[in-house]
Amino acid sequence: MPVTVAPESGDIDPTGDSRECDRTGGGRQFDAVLFLSFGGPDGPDDVIPFLENVTRGRGVPRKRLEEVAQHYLHFGGVSPINRLNLEMIEALRGELDRRGRKGLPVFFGNRNWHPMIADTVTEMYDAGHRRILVFPTSAWGGYSGCRQYHEDIEHAVTELTLRRPAAASSDPVLLRKLPQYWDHPAMVAAGRDAVARAAALLPPSSRPPRLVCTAHSVPSAADANSGPAADGGRMYSYQVARAAEMVARAAGFDDHDQVWQSRSGPPQVPWLSPDICDHLETLAAQGITQVIVYPVGFISDHLEVIWDLDNEAADTARRLGMDYVRADTVGTDARFVALIADLVDDHLVDDRYTGAANAPAGESPMGCGDNGAVCRDRCCVPVPRPTRS
Repeated sequence: MPVTVAPESGDIDPTGDSRECDRTGGGRQFDAVLFLSFGGPDGPDDVIPFLENVTRGRGVPRKRLEEVAQHYLHFGGVSPINRLNLEMIEALRGELDRRGRKGLPVFFGNRNWHPMIADTVTEMYDAGHRRILVFPTSAWGGYSGCRQYHEDIEHAVTELTLRRPAAASSDPVLLRKLPQYWDHPAMVAAGRDAVARAAALLPPSSRPPRLVCTAHSVPSAADANSGPAADGGRMYSYQVARAAEMVARAAGFDDHDQVWQSRSGPPQVPWLSPDICDHLETLAAQGITQVIVYPVGFISDHLEVIWDLDNEAADTARRLGMDYVRADTVGTDARFVALIADLVDDHLVDDRYTGAANAPAGESPMGCGDNGAVCRDRCCVPVPRPTRS
């Protein structure tokens, strides 16, 4: 997501959605994969229109968009996210080919920039695809990390029925969002090795480096609503903390810090904290001289990583006299691509839909839903946005 734009979006009815996933597949196989992401500008002229898409309906002042645009313009107006996603898609196609799935095409769609999901779904429908698995580039629960992807799918299906009326009646389409994958063993293994590579770049020291894991902050109220209401919320912060702990232990660290980054919005609204740069100040005051920062909450080096961590946090560490190294994100690891292929294999046939190991009896896996239906009753309900003064 854009580095200073709040990831919670839209004035959406907070009453929840009691729809559940269709569990009556009858053994039919899916025939295509949609790789669904956030999107990012491809050049300077795209930056403001892209940010307008991201913030539509939020009442964000033009001046604020122009401030955020400078982060993109620092890199020539190009977010690396589209290029990185295309590279992952090519690697996924190769992995599926190696698994004997050569006839299973992979398409690319975004929420906020071209190719837009509605256009991609129409393209897939016109090519004859009616049963589509959707891989989201977010591993997490929560509104921004999960439910908003369901909404993207629902909006795309609605738009398809307007463009192709048969999709609403005689010739329907099924888009199934794949489940959350934050705790997949491949994520942990890739993170472990990324931390190890980063540690090897630090100069020798008499004290061990401090491992700091970071993820995208969200408003505290949004975190409180993340996950099924019956479970008490705070699923997002729990998942991030657990994932950071698993990577730290796998990398041989008995202790670590889990912090946040990329907050935005009115200063009076509480967000998850501490912020990475504030935390570096705290560590320096404690005498810590070496830091490894692992972006556990991100699967690729998009703008929050290369701006917030490689610029702002790195500059803060330099000012504090600290040795600072940022570990790789997992998207460059072949095991992550294999993870996506594993998810596709696990859900390719409907009969396996309710048989996933992480799903309670009679329920779909967390995050898995059809045509925009959420996986649990009142799950990850968005909170109303504060009125700007």
